[in-house]
Amino acid sequence: MSYKTIVVHLDTSQHAHPRLEIALRLANQFGAHLTGAFAVFSPDPRSLYVMAGTAEYYQSHQEMRAERSAALERLFHAELRRAGVTGEWIAIDEPASVAIPRVGRCADLIVAGQDNPADPESYVGDFFPENLVLSSGRPVLLVPYASNDRSTGGRVLVAWDGSREATRAVHDALPFMQAATSTTILTINGEHDGAGTRIPGADIAALIARHGVRVEVADIETGRGGSVGEMLLSQVADSGADLLVMGGYGHARWRELVMGGATRTILRSMTVPVLMSH
Repeated sequence: MSYKTIVVHLDTSQHAHPRLEIALRLANQFGAHLTGAFAVFSPDPRSLYVMAGTAEYYQSHQEMRAERSAALERLFHAELRRAGVTGEWIAIDEPASVAIPRVGRCADLIVAGQDNPADPESYVGDFFPENLVLSSGRPVLLVPYASNDRSTGGRVLVAWDGSREATRAVHDALPFMQAATSTTILTINGEHDGAGTRIPGADIAALIARHGVRVEVADIETGRGGSVGEMLLSQVADSGADLLVMGGYGHARWRELVMGGATRTILRSMTVPVLMSH
């Protein structure tokens, strides 16, 4: 297995270009075709006419976005040529939460960004990253808005709890692990589980090793009342990992999206790219 088709979500946010750079590096590394899918949030203009001046603001904002979109499209094609990567640009005139999961279903990997509360242009819809993980059916590589220029996937940390979601994430991340210099399977509070209640980290590590991956297993304890999400972030920092792999836990409930505690913590506070599968 490898990633031969990658979709990267692009918008008018400050970190669209760094996200594109990461997607280009991955497309070059895996010999993949790269699709740049441009989709942003646009309010219904009819709702703005009830307030004085909002219609003019909306028009000027749309013009600014059109300029940024055109500049980003030119950059996208120039970067494709520079990197020697095949690809295509598609601009989608519908909500990103609908468009990107649909486009991503015809890809091996989706690259998207973390919400940045300091950049209004990064908002493309309520719970966009969560919705993308839960509805696309594909592995999603989420890039933090504070991302740096480090490589992605040289040192992989896998959050393992034996669940269906974690199992899916492990298999979806195999191309990264096969190219990595090190992979660590991390279980948290594994010693608290009774016999037969959780698949041990050593068992999934044996499967991974048969794919030619150098892998080790670690188990840590959070202590009473400790946060699994915070512990994962701490282990990422301590281990020097540049990619976290984990299952995305959550479900849709009437008028509400309910995510697991560790998933919420990582989506809010990630410091390195995170590959999530559901």
